[in-house]
Amino acid sequence: MAKFAFIVPPFVGHVNPTLSVGAELLRRGHRVAWIGLDDSLYEQAPVGGQVFWAGGSDDGETASEHDQYRQQITQNRYTGIESIKFLYEDVLIPLNGYLYPGICQRLREFSPDVVVHDHEVFAGAFAAQALDFPYATMVTAPASIRLAYDLPGVHAWTSERTQRLQTDLGLAGNLVSISSNRVLVTTVAAFFGPLAGELPIHFRFTGPLIQHRTESAAFDWNRFHQLPGSGPRVLISIGTTFDHATKQDFFDKVVQAFAGEAVRIVLVSDPALRSTWPANFYVCQRIPQLALMPHLDGVICHGGQNTVFESLAHGLPIVVIPIAYDQSYVAGRLVDTGCGVRLNFRRFNASQLRDALQTVIGSIAYRQQAAAMQTALKQAGGTAYAASQLEELINP
Repeated sequence: MAKFAFIVPPFVGHVNPTLSVGAELLRRGHRVAWIGLDDSLYEQAPVGGQVFWAGGSDDGETASEHDQYRQQITQNRYTGIESIKFLYEDVLIPLNGYLYPGICQRLREFSPDVVVHDHEVFAGAFAAQALDFPYATMVTAPASIRLAYDLPGVHAWTSERTQRLQTDLGLAGNLVSISSNRVLVTTVAAFFGPLAGELPIHFRFTGPLIQHRTESAAFDWNRFHQLPGSGPRVLISIGTTFDHATKQDFFDKVVQAFAGEAVRIVLVSDPALRSTWPANFYVCQRIPQLALMPHLDGVICHGGQNTVFESLAHGLPIVVIPIAYDQSYVAGRLVDTGCGVRLNFRRFNASQLRDALQTVIGSIAYRQQAAAMQTALKQAGGTAYAASQLEELINP
């Protein structure tokens, strides 16, 4: 039996994959802990897992002074390259600087055999290096790897900022934010693209990590099945990382596109965002997304890694409308692989959205390509493969 410590940021899309792998490691008899600022971990962690608060207080429920780090990302109003600058300057650099002392303290207490840090919590790599723990990197947004190839100038800037933080924290030498032992990339070569063959041998494609996940969201299945009409069922979501005005504008267009149409919509949003919603819409703040996928015919989303791969893992074609961060890369790969249609966030209108959905749902070609990607994702090995890769690091 070994001990594994997952170090995660307070962002749902980055936490969820670790819950799946952690559950598999627990099933294999290991001890597993999570270290972070996400207080939902206390209820989300698999049975038998431990949770350590990485901030100044052990009580995540009352540590309101840490909210700025969890909520800052939702204030983003930027798109494109400017959103990447915002992510590093206003979120990741201050977040990692804040987390580092707490991560070091928790690692000393738990003394893991292997540290597994999310690629955006490079403070986890710094701490593991400083304390001489073997560590692996989990890349939950594979576009970060492509950055060096697609946007070398931006990559150089982010690397310089990360190196400066490492130096400020007292770690001399070359940048150690990515493991030289094992990097788990939560995609497959077929989606990542031609550069897959150029990655170092210790980079391993796992596919989506979705097995063993427990979903606790309240969901009215009767209401879902009783949505009026007999048209296709479609999920619409743009995640949790954008401000109120962005969501308001987006969902206004969605309502214009599908109100009264022969389509049944599940829309992830605060129902209070609008005073009324069309009868063919079921609007809820949270959904059991994995459980819902088998009941859907298509997905409209912003290109978030988790939603895209959970959709493709169920063979669902996608209309993607990227807004910021890595979403443009994901959208581009969806188009290149024939699994989806892309719209421009700033310029799309209701008519274009209707037409795009009809294209991906009504076309045999899009459904076939989504099914082919579904097969590739399944063959990658997923959660079991990722857990085995981490076990190889025990007592190296």
